[in-house]
Amino acid sequence: MAKKENTASVLAFEKKLVPSDGFMYGTTWDERLEKVTPLKLQEKSVRGTISNRLKKAIKDDPLKLDAEVEKPNLQRVDSCGLAMEQDTLKLSFTLKILSGVQHPSACNNQAFNESYTRAAEQYIQEEKFTELAHRYAENIANGRFLWRNRVGAEKIDVRVKVLTGDSGQEWVFDAAEMSIREFSGAAATGQLAAEIAKALSGEMDFLLLGVEAFALIGMAQDVYPSEELVLDKGNSKSKKSKILYDIDGVAGIHSQKIGNALRTIDTWYPDYEEIKIGPIAVEPYGAVTNLGKAYRTPKAKADFYTLFDRFARGEKLEDKNEEHYVMAVLVRGGVFGEGGN
Repeated sequence: MAKKENTASVLAFEKKLVPSDGFMYGTTWDERLEKVTPLKLQEKSVRGTISNRLKKAIKDDPLKLDAEVEKPNLQRVDSCGLAMEQDTLKLSFTLKILSGVQHPSACNNQAFNESYTRAAEQYIQEEKFTELAHRYAENIANGRFLWRNRVGAEKIDVRVKVLTGDSGQEWVFDAAEMSIREFSGAAATGQLAAEIAKALSGEMDFLLLGVEAFALIGMAQDVYPSEELVLDKGNSKSKKSKILYDIDGVAGIHSQKIGNALRTIDTWYPDYEEIKIGPIAVEPYGAVTNLGKAYRTPKAKADFYTLFDRFARGEKLEDKNEEHYVMAVLVRGGVFGEGGN
């Protein structure tokens, strides 16, 4: 095994799954392949009620409580929904899959670079990215990238087409019949997974996919684009409290959010069977921000850096699942140098 001194203070990997922003359209289920219209954001001014936790002095005094709840909670918010005659949401984006994960985009230690490259090439030779590719393919086919728009949909139709070359390969999936809680190894996604694996393992330089998802959600129902981060926390009532994302006037979903959905493949973290929350997005510390929890901690020696340092220096990891996780983080990309440690 290589010496511990074999470290890289500058180390970075470019992401290998590169989704575009998602564009949102309205249509009807019967005409979903022929007629769609871009969805626009609309602004609403609403008068809400006071519903936050109150100080003890207020909530224990009925007069003060009445005075507090009488105050108007005025808000300006963005919203988005289907037209009155529409019952189906269409979300479209492209996904580029790149090869070359065995080569860091930046590394300032030649010995570390060589040992990592040998380990990565051995993984590619043995595994050919089969497991990861299958999980990415299932997350495309099950429509996980629809996020909240997937909830309550009566039907979900996902169509994937190869846009590189002239093969014209195309697949259609019934996403409503596919689980987002586990990976079943469904035969239906086998061909798509094989194409993704070829791109990741370098059998082809890259693969470009066009993805279209249609969700039957009901006439004139709300849809949910990405929400923008409001950095100005001023109390002015003239400012919007919720700003949704649009691309040149078309409601959209951030490419980062689509990417997060596609890499939600980590079922290898500790206590997966006991916790019962399903797969989590591949992250160095297994962070799930909406739960305020890191499921891969250095203390448990399950975080990316602990495993990657061993893997990259030529040490054999305990099982293949740890290798799958390490390579999935590298496919995600990021800056992983040891500078300042």
